[in-house]
Amino acid sequence: MDFATYLKFTLSLGLVLALFGAILWAAKRYLPGMRIGNRTGRRLQLVEVLMLDTRRRVVLVRRDDVEHLVLLGATSETVIERGIAPPSTFAKHLDPPAESP
Repeated sequence: MDFATYLKFTLSLGLVLALFGAILWAAKRYLPGMRIGNRTGRRLQLVEVLMLDTRRRVVLVRRDDVEHLVLLGATSETVIERGIAPPSTFAKHLDPPAESP
């Protein structure tokens, strides 16, 4: 194979990748219902998962500013606790405590 064949292959691959990128950009911009990639303002977050055994795990899920503790089994889901306030942020711990008289 000569240099011209490699050059054609490289340019063709670059063109296909550029078209793919343009399609993704257009879909993300003009189709608001389509979610591609990471978006800001997510309301639901998986905080932590603890495996109890091979069939059960405990999941801590945060929605807005409220956490829920859920037990997930092979055939069932059980809400253990709901309405848990999330822990305070680290910045609050940096402030010195108020002195009492």
